[in-house]
Amino acid sequence: MAEPQDLPPLIGESPLFLDLMERVSRAAPLDRPVLLIGERGTGKELIGARLHFLSRRWEGPFVRVNCAALAESLLESELFGHEAGAFTGAVRRRLGRFELADAGTLLLDEIANASPQTQEKMLRAIEYGAFERVGGNETRHVDARVIGVTNVDLPAEAEAGRFRHDLLDRLAFDVLTVPPLRARPGDIPLLATHFGAAFTGELGRGAFPGFTGRARDALLDHDWPGNVRELRNVVERAVYRHPPDESLIDAISFDPFASPFRPPTAIPKPPKEPTPSPPLDAMAPVDLGAAMAETEKRLIEQALRANRHNQKAAARHLGLTYHQLRGRMRKHAVT
Repeated sequence: MAEPQDLPPLIGESPLFLDLMERVSRAAPLDRPVLLIGERGTGKELIGARLHFLSRRWEGPFVRVNCAALAESLLESELFGHEAGAFTGAVRRRLGRFELADAGTLLLDEIANASPQTQEKMLRAIEYGAFERVGGNETRHVDARVIGVTNVDLPAEAEAGRFRHDLLDRLAFDVLTVPPLRARPGDIPLLATHFGAAFTGELGRGAFPGFTGRARDALLDHDWPGNVRELRNVVERAVYRHPPDESLIDAISFDPFASPFRPPTAIPKPPKEPTPSPPLDAMAPVDLGAAMAETEKRLIEQALRANRHNQKAAARHLGLTYHQLRGRMRKHAVT
């Protein structure tokens, strides 16, 4: 079990960050489920830990499980445990994460990846504290507070039939949405200095030298699709590549894969014999504007994926300026 002093600190002083921390402090003492929603790398798991350690359950276990890291059959056993002989390889009884989190907190990361069957068992365990181990008939009872974590739009997933409405209703006593790093640029220098100083000490060097004005401007100008996790990697890479002298750090590398010898991105080949278009008099009416907008949206999404969601690189890929790309992303609601 992690203790509060073992956890990386949550750092920020922007109004959005401070407002989130205030909401976390208000929600922590309440013995109710909470949903944490935000982009990758925003620190959702750290906020989940803060909810636990600020609650009355802080002396109890804080248990975490990534629902996306396990196959469906393994996830059910991981959450609810299994009896000996429940399946091949189950040679002894095993307690699940719900039982291990009894009198404490259970953080379910990437909860949207759970299957409908597992979601149904989650709902019963959260609602009534009751479940059966895999391969067992005896109903077990636990008292675990659940924190759900995701980076997807759960209401949209529920409308599409991929997430249970009743489970969403039960989890959403309160929903804390973590702002991305680009929405709180004032925290970037603060975080960069913290990560830089910490890694300088880890390398056994002297005092952290800091950044040149050009390096700070580069950090502020970056879009940070990977958020705080990406910022930490970028800063630590800059520190270790910098000569161990007293000069300010000037070189910032955002893409560690950048190289003139990097293999090219594979582009799907068009079909050899495209299907001929039907005669105009046989075609149904077409909304040309909507079709062109959909094509533009698809090309933007493909460029973002091909460039690992680096928006500046995606803009170059499409022959656009960064601001043109941002405008078209807003137009088509591309995130």
